[in-house]
Amino acid sequence: MSADIEQVQSPAGNTWLVGDEEEVIVIDPGGDAAAVLAAVGEREVIAVICTHGHARHVAAAIEVADRDEAPVALHPLDRVLWREAFPGDTPEIDMADGGIFEVADVQLEVIHTPGHSPGSVCLYCEDLEAVFSGDTASATGPVTHDGEYPDFAGQLTAIGEQLLTLPRDTRVLPGHGPELTVAAAEKLFDSWVAAGPVVPEAG
Repeated sequence: MSADIEQVQSPAGNTWLVGDEEEVIVIDPGGDAAAVLAAVGEREVIAVICTHGHARHVAAAIEVADRDEAPVALHPLDRVLWREAFPGDTPEIDMADGGIFEVADVQLEVIHTPGHSPGSVCLYCEDLEAVFSGDTASATGPVTHDGEYPDFAGQLTAIGEQLLTLPRDTRVLPGHGPELTVAAAEKLFDSWVAAGPVVPEAG
């Protein structure tokens, strides 16, 4: 297997690259297109996938995608959020639960995980034993937006029914902060439920 995962960190959050020496998919481009494209280098960007539509995660999407005329993918339920950043542009790909993206020699499966936003998704790569969780879940629990939970119960449901059912060794690669595993998230889940919607970290 030649595909690999790379991380690009910025104040806006984590950007992830999945691919090989020739092509990559960019997940959550954030706000610094120059940093993302520097990490991509000479490789072709074949798609830019936004796990959700909040501006800090999608701000660089069009600039990154335009370099190689790549499509931008977003769940249609987050179109309203997208338009706050890009009033005149529309993502080319409407993602749906169970959809598949292929890059290098691996596949990314779309898992719809509403809660943080109506159209939040995670991207599961069985071959690389990793799930890109966006702002659905991080090492500190469900991620807030502007200090609040748009739908805390829905977010917990998505974590419990979608993420925690993946193999326990799966790496959880979030939109903010350090990675964890499904097993680690499983151990923490009850404490997230008990704490309730009080986590101060903004997402």
